[in-house]
Amino acid sequence: MDRDYLAAGMGLAARRLASYLMYEGRPLTTKGRYINPLVFAWLNTLAALPGEPVVDRPVFITGLGRSGTTILGILLSLHRQVGYLNEPKALWHVIDPRQDINGNYSDSGGRFRMDATDASPAMGLRARRLFSRYLTLTGSTRVVDKYPELIFRVGYVRALFPDAKFVFITRSGADAVPSVVKWSERLGVKAGEHTDDWWGRDDIKWHYLREQLILGDSAFESVWRLARADLDHANRAALEWIVTMREGLEQERRYPDAVIRVAYETLLADPVGELVRLQQQCDLEPDQRVADYAKKRLYDNPAKGWPDLHPAVDALFRDTMTRLGYDTP
Repeated sequence: MDRDYLAAGMGLAARRLASYLMYEGRPLTTKGRYINPLVFAWLNTLAALPGEPVVDRPVFITGLGRSGTTILGILLSLHRQVGYLNEPKALWHVIDPRQDINGNYSDSGGRFRMDATDASPAMGLRARRLFSRYLTLTGSTRVVDKYPELIFRVGYVRALFPDAKFVFITRSGADAVPSVVKWSERLGVKAGEHTDDWWGRDDIKWHYLREQLILGDSAFESVWRLARADLDHANRAALEWIVTMREGLEQERRYPDAVIRVAYETLLADPVGELVRLQQQCDLEPDQRVADYAKKRLYDNPAKGWPDLHPAVDALFRDTMTRLGYDTP
């Protein structure tokens, strides 16, 4: 929360602080994990309290991290109706521990892709209780939850929240992939015998990705031999971008009324117009504070250049870029 954010009102700052401290939890690569037992005790209490509340049209920001998901969430958090949760993986762990593909809170059983058949009535009740009580505590009426991997669980989330909206944000892979690699270099940590970075604890996310989404899918047969446990981070990141973007396009085709595509590049080029369109499609009355903050905080980033990829990965990468409407050299 910078000075411009605080200038929008202390109520918004208090709402954001409550979200951070009481609902989101602290993942592996962050400090302050000592508060997690308190967060889980609080969340489990909320989920166990009786009642069958309703949550109105929650909005989920999805796609691939390092593609504008965070700034988009921050922008929407300025909306007068919105309570914003930034990757509340502790909350989702209470709903369903299989969500944890990074090993933040469990070291086995993670699932990348889930559909309606994976959702139970008990999960739906826990989800509604948690989100509804979050809205009450923060004085909000609409939830915006930034959780990129939910693009693989659209059917599952719709079983929990039938009127949910999903923002699928895209960014040129030539810019997103180097950003992912640098993230691990900058924020990855060595904790005792473990390495915690973009790929989770000891590469657990990469293992789930390769085993559950790449190996066995004939669309990626050309890279099966490459997708080894020791594949370098640039080619891993490219494969994650490819799989995620193709999943988003498929979910957009399958649920055209629920999935809203936003290109990061368009958001930078026309922030006011794109944010008005997005708010309207999410059934939110456009809020001027969102536009004002966007004008101050959104800026273009220098192009990163084409990543150096294995030829088989590069071929899939180029094809996916073309499907999304991006130019390729």
